[in-house]
Amino acid sequence: MRQFVEFEGKLRRYLQEIGKFPMLQPDEEARLAHRWRADADKGAAHKLVTSHLLLVVKIAMGYRGYGLPLGELISEGNVGLIQAVERFDPERGIRLSSYAKWWIRAGIQEYVLRSWSLVKLGTTAAQKRLFFKLRSVKRQLRAIEDGDLSPEIVAKIAVELAVPEVDVVNMNRRLAGPDHSLNAPLREAGDGEWQDWLVDSADDQEMCLAAREERGERRKLLEEALHDLRERDRHILIARRLRDVPASLAELSERYNISRERVRQIELLAFRLLQKRMTTAALEQRVRADGPPSSPNRRAFDRERRPSHWSTSSQAVAA
Repeated sequence: MRQFVEFEGKLRRYLQEIGKFPMLQPDEEARLAHRWRADADKGAAHKLVTSHLLLVVKIAMGYRGYGLPLGELISEGNVGLIQAVERFDPERGIRLSSYAKWWIRAGIQEYVLRSWSLVKLGTTAAQKRLFFKLRSVKRQLRAIEDGDLSPEIVAKIAVELAVPEVDVVNMNRRLAGPDHSLNAPLREAGDGEWQDWLVDSADDQEMCLAAREERGERRKLLEEALHDLRERDRHILIARRLRDVPASLAELSERYNISRERVRQIELLAFRLLQKRMTTAALEQRVRADGPPSSPNRRAFDRERRPSHWSTSSQAVAA
């Protein structure tokens, strides 16, 4: 209460001070604007600014409903007024007040969007218009109750403000539910905080390390298996299976002077050899790490690692 009284006193004194600056007549305003543009007369710019400070306060009062300090709104509006004076062109035949109100309102709105929530709200002109017009349109439609809007009201607001219906729903929820701190306690008498209930869905460091090591092992097995293929077979397999843009059968048949069907056969056989070689190498690694397999799996393991399969298949590819 004391802070409110102090602010009211400061605001009253500020209004009294800026009320001492007289309003400018059109001819005097134009003369000062010409002096500022032609000669960079700072005195003329000062008179143009001070004579419109009350306009800033009037516009800033319209944004008090967003719960932000009125003094900050006035300060941002004053910045917009200064920018308007710097760009004002009296030759266009309009008064400075008509031109400056757009800059004042833009400065205040940018401050509101930046300060009202920790999460950025409006990124496009349509979303900004929705943020500042939603409440007034809801009042016109008598839809001021809390909670989600009915589909009929959402459709009317979307048409009125020329925005998608999903934007209306999301903005209404954002305005109805302000930001809350994750450090806020769950209960008035308790040690727990809301952030204690957040769950990190990403893999931990141990899982990430294991995944990197597994990818490295697979890459190593692939490189070793490719090295065992003949040069032509290896090139065809890489060109057809391991590139982002696979080579066509026609390109490879022309390069090696063989038919496209023969290229397809070499690709298929080489891929099968690659799979078998990588499977055998992976089983051998597992044996070295965990010991020999149990007796029911021994026959299958011996069949997988039998070298005659590799040599026979290699002869088939070379044919």
